[in-house]
Amino acid sequence: MTGETDLKTLLASMTPELLAGIYVFATLAPGVAQPEDVEPVMVFREREGTTLIVTEEEANAAGLTASFRCRMLTLNIHSSLEAVGFLAAITTRLAAAGMGVNPVSAFYHDHLFVPADRAEEALELLTELAEENRA
Repeated sequence: MTGETDLKTLLASMTPELLAGIYVFATLAPGVAQPEDVEPVMVFREREGTTLIVTEEEANAAGLTASFRCRMLTLNIHSSLEAVGFLAAITTRLAAAGMGVNPVSAFYHDHLFVPADRAEEALELLTELAEENRA
């Protein structure tokens, strides 16, 4: 299963879902091990260090310095990693509302980390975008 590539189908068929919990982005310096009691939803290694996306609760318990309190929205459609324009359309809609977003693409779905205090608004905007593309 390779996922959907047609932009209109992706936009019309997505069902954005707001997940429970507050997430944060935390970093570890190069060579610093990930705390054992932390289960990130994402780990990304860069030259400057390792980024973890974890629940705020886990970050606090592990004593991690974190930033960007956010909520996670999952776009429930199996989008292809080769799809063109899907995240561009999503981020453009959120940007038009003055909202920053940190998207993460995984094999089956795209996930958006949006400001915690604007998560419901983001969900509404993306639901409207899907409805517009069904018309």
